[in-house]
Amino acid sequence: MTAADFLRIALSLEGVEEYSHAGLAAFRIGDRKFASLASQAEGYGNLMLTLEQQAAFVQDVPEIFLPIPGGWGKMGHTHIRLAASEDVLTVHSERRGNCELIRTQRQAEKKPCGGAQRSNR
Repeated sequence: MTAADFLRIALSLEGVEEYSHAGLAAFRIGDRKFASLASQAEGYGNLMLTLEQQAAFVQDVPEIFLPIPGGWGKMGHTHIRLAASEDVLTVHSERRGNCELIRTQRQAEKKPCGGAQRSNR
């Protein structure tokens, strides 16, 4: 996945608005930020997840997801390694802007993130 792919996927979600955060692309639905390209220069996209979602993604696909170091990561802010994310298929977002589900080809059994059953868009 490239930064352009990340941008395209984020903007494909219903109700998403792109805005500038520290001069870089960020995405929100309503007043809730759910993703950014603030770490693009380091090869990451950033997702704002719940702690449960973050733990599930990091456990299920550690080669793609890792907590952002420091206090931000302790609040659910998560790096997604763009170059390692070639097989990302679906991003499901609730209208409140929470990134709910990311599926990879290796997760074909559609195991729900964080244990809760979700449906794909």
